[in-house]
Amino acid sequence: MTVTPLSGGRTPSALRRLANEVAKFGIVGISGLVIQLVALAVLLDFMQPVRANIVATLIAIATNYVGYRYWVYRDADKKTRSREITLFLIFSGVGLVIQNGVLFALTYGLGFHTKLENMICTVVGIGVATLFRFWAYRTWVFKAVPQVEEAVEAAEQILAAEHVKRAAASRSAR
Repeated sequence: MTVTPLSGGRTPSALRRLANEVAKFGIVGISGLVIQLVALAVLLDFMQPVRANIVATLIAIATNYVGYRYWVYRDADKKTRSREITLFLIFSGVGLVIQNGVLFALTYGLGFHTKLENMICTVVGIGVATLFRFWAYRTWVFKAVPQVEEAVEAAEQILAAEHVKRAAASRSAR
């Protein structure tokens, strides 16, 4: 395994897996964002901004769980599903508080009260909460099965070593 300053000791394929995970997380997140903003736009006609955003966020959390569980983290340990759902709801709830704290501060602290301003403030809050959610979900909720992750790392190291040997043999044969 070649260690470079950019990889920080990780193999290139580990970085590719992380990039793939971030991309999938983003796709599910964007679909949740669309669902949330559509729900929020409707609910703002009937409710105060923070209350409307709480309801819209709960709708998005439910749809996002399906995307995360069955697409982004489908290889995560499935033996502890009740633990997973509990942690997902706890961390989603913390994200909801972060998101609505930002919305509350911008709406009432800075006096943003139009529908468009509320939507923009919501997007800012979602952005802040998304950073927390990504860290929490991948660290605590959707944990990979340790044996599989270790086996993949070991296989990657063996393949990398084999590649180095073949490259050296090819150079020496010239």
